[in-house]
Amino acid sequence: MKNLIGCEWLLPAAAKTIDQQLGLPCGYIGPVGLDIPVYADQGITALQNFVTGANKADTHFTGVQVERDLKINKFGDLRRVLAGDPCPRCDDGKYQVKRGIEVGHIFILGTKYSEAMKAVYLDSNGKEIPMVMGCYGIGVGRTAAASIEQNHDDKGIIWPRSLAPFEVIIIPVNFKNDDLKNTCESIYTQLKEMGVEVILDDRQDRLGGKLKDADLIGIPLQIIVGPKNLEEGKVEIKIRKTQESQLHPYPQIVNDIPNILKDL
Repeated sequence: MKNLIGCEWLLPAAAKTIDQQLGLPCGYIGPVGLDIPVYADQGITALQNFVTGANKADTHFTGVQVERDLKINKFGDLRRVLAGDPCPRCDDGKYQVKRGIEVGHIFILGTKYSEAMKAVYLDSNGKEIPMVMGCYGIGVGRTAAASIEQNHDDKGIIWPRSLAPFEVIIIPVNFKNDDLKNTCESIYTQLKEMGVEVILDDRQDRLGGKLKDADLIGIPLQIIVGPKNLEEGKVEIKIRKTQESQLHPYPQIVNDIPNILKDL
C-alpha cells in the first residue's frame, strides 16, 4: 500500500480516529459512496454481486458490482495471499505456505539519494534526470543458516563441500601415540600442500567424543587413524553425508583425497 500510494509511512487507523474524523462505524465500513480516496486490490475486478459494509451500523449492501458501484482511485497488488488460494496459472493448483529463511535483501531506494547527491543522467532531450537507485546484500550468516536447515540429520550438520569450514578432518584414535601423531601430522601437511582445506583434531579426548563432534560439526570427509589399522597399512575414510566408512591403503589414499572430495 505504501508503494502504491507513494507515502513515507502507513499505519492502521484506530477505531476512535475513524469515528471522530470520518463518523463511520467500524465493522460496517464499505467502499460504496465513501467520500475518501479508495484503493483496491486488483483481485476484486473478478468479483460479481458481492457484499460490503454500507457505512451504517448493522447494515450491508448486497449485489455490489465493481464498475457500477465503486469509485476506485487506484488498483494494486495489495492482498496477502493465503494457503489454499487458487493458482493463477492452472485450474487445480493451490497456494501452499512454507517456512523459509531470508538469505538476502533487495532495497528499492528510488531517487531519494540520487537527488541529494545530484546523481543524474541526460535523457534524449538533454534533460537531467535523477537515477533510480537500488541495492542488495547477501548475508553470510543467513546463507550458512539456510544451508544447515536443508542439510542436517539427527547427528548434526552436513555441510556441502562448497560451504564447509573445512573439507577434511583428521581424527587420531589416540594423539598421545607417537606413530599415530606423526602419521596424522604427515597427512595434514600433505593435504595442505595439495590445497585441501583440512583440520587435525589433536585433542587428548576419547575417540567417541571426537567422532561425535566431527559428525556434529559436519565436515564432509573424515580420516580416522587408529593403531590397529595403521599396523596393517590402512586408515579409515568416512563420508559424513552417507555415514559410509571404508578402510583404504595408506599412504596411497592421501593422493586420492582430492578425487574423493570431487565426488561428494
